[in-house]
Amino acid sequence: MATAQLAYGIEKIVGHGPEHIKQDISTFDPSKGTGDASELMKALVWEGAKKVQVVEVPKPKIVEPTDVILKVTGSTICGSDLHLFHGAVMQMNKGDILGHEFCGIVEQVGPAVQKVKPGKRYVVSFQIACGHCFYCKNKLSSQCEMTNSNTQMKAMYGGRTAGIFGYSHLTGGFAGGQAEYVRVPLADANMLEIPDDVPDEKALYLSDVLPTSYNGVKDTAVYPGDALALFGGGPIGQMMGIFALGEGASKVIYVDTEPRLSFIKSHWPAEHADKLHLIDFKQLSFGITNKETVVSKLKDLTDNRGPDVAIDCAAGEYAKGWLHWLEMQVGAETDTSEIINEMVEGVRNYGRVGLTGVYVGYTNHFNVGSLMQRGIRLIGNGQAPVHKYWEELLQKIRDGTLDPTIMLSHRVRLDDMDKVYHKFDTKEDAMQKIFVETKFSLPRAPGTPELTTYE
Repeated sequence: MATAQLAYGIEKIVGHGPEHIKQDISTFDPSKGTGDASELMKALVWEGAKKVQVVEVPKPKIVEPTDVILKVTGSTICGSDLHLFHGAVMQMNKGDILGHEFCGIVEQVGPAVQKVKPGKRYVVSFQIACGHCFYCKNKLSSQCEMTNSNTQMKAMYGGRTAGIFGYSHLTGGFAGGQAEYVRVPLADANMLEIPDDVPDEKALYLSDVLPTSYNGVKDTAVYPGDALALFGGGPIGQMMGIFALGEGASKVIYVDTEPRLSFIKSHWPAEHADKLHLIDFKQLSFGITNKETVVSKLKDLTDNRGPDVAIDCAAGEYAKGWLHWLEMQVGAETDTSEIINEMVEGVRNYGRVGLTGVYVGYTNHFNVGSLMQRGIRLIGNGQAPVHKYWEELLQKIRDGTLDPTIMLSHRVRLDDMDKVYHKFDTKEDAMQKIFVETKFSLPRAPGTPELTTYE
C-alpha cells in the first residue's frame, strides 16, 4: 500500500504532462465541484493491499461538457482488478473507486454530448478515448494520446496508454464503475448503445473481456490448423479459446490448475471436445530439471515441436520460484519472467508468443537467447483497443454465434463486493466471471446465474 501511494505522491510533486481532459477524479468531492453532497451512492473503494470496502460517497456531477452520468445496471470484477487488490499496481490512493467494466442507463448528459441520449442503455469501454487523435482514427483506442497525462507512465514506458476507468492514477485517475453511478468523460466516443434484444448479462462484457480476448487471438495471430497454448484459464483465457476455434485452431491447450481447468472442461463446446487439452502446472516441476515440466508437456502434445502460438492470459505478478518472489519483494523487479520463459521455450521454432496478461514494469532472468536463436516472435498485445472490435462482437452476440454467458458463474450484489473480492481472489466456489447488480439493475436474464448473497 505504501509503495502504491508513494508513487502517486511523487506524481503529484512532479506534475502531469499537458491535460486535455481533467485527471485524478477518482472519487467525487463536492468541495472540488465533482460530487453532489446532497445525494450519496454506494461504491467499492480501495483502502490498501487486500482491503476494499463498500462505502457511501457523493454522487458524481457533470464536470466537463462532454460528460455523461450513468446509472450502473451491471458491472463485474476483472482478473486485472486483482493486481490493484494485491497492491501490485503503482499510484493507487486510498478511497479510489474501482471497476473498469460496466454498463447502465444514461441519467444526465453534458451540453456538448451529441450522440448519447438520456434513458437509453449503453456499455462503456474500459479505456477512455478522444475519438479523433492518430490512434483513435486508426481504431487503436486504448492508446489514445489525449486522455492520460501521467508523467511517470511516459518516463517508464516511453509513451502512455489511454486513460482507464478505476485503474490507478498511472492511467489517469478516473473513478470506476463498481458503483451505483459513474461519470463517463468523452461519452460520445466511449459508449455503445445496447439493443433491446441483448441483455446486460451479455452486453456488459463488451466493455473489456470480449474485446481483450478477441484482440489476443487476432493480434498474436492464430491461423487455421494452429495449436495454441493458453497460460491462464480465467475468463480471458476461456474466451480466447472460443475465439481461437473460430479462427480454425486444431488444438487448444490450457495451462492452469483447479478449479479453472474443470470449469473450462465443463463449459467447452462439445463439438470441439477432441481439440481441448489441459495441463495442471501445479503437478509439474519448473526451472532447470530433468523432471516433467510445462514445457516438456507442451512438446509431448505437439509432435515434440511445441505449439505454434502461446498467449499469456495470467500476469507477471505470480512468481513460482523463490528467486523471483524475493526479487519482487525487495523491488529488484516488478514482474516475474517465468510464464514468458515457459511460453518462449515451449512454442515451436519461429512460433509466436503474445502477452495479454498485465505486466507493470521490469523483469529479470528473461531467456532472450531462446527468443533470438529460435526466432520466436514476442508480441505485446497491449491494452485491447475495444473500439476496434466491439461493434463486430455485438453483432456476433445478436446473431447467436457468440454467447458470453458461458463464462458467467455468479451473480452478486454491489453491497457484497468487499467480500466478493476475497472470494474471487481465492477462486472460491469455482468463481469464474461475475455479474454485479445494483439497485438499478434490470430483471435477471433467463439462463444466467441466480443471485448469491454474502452476509
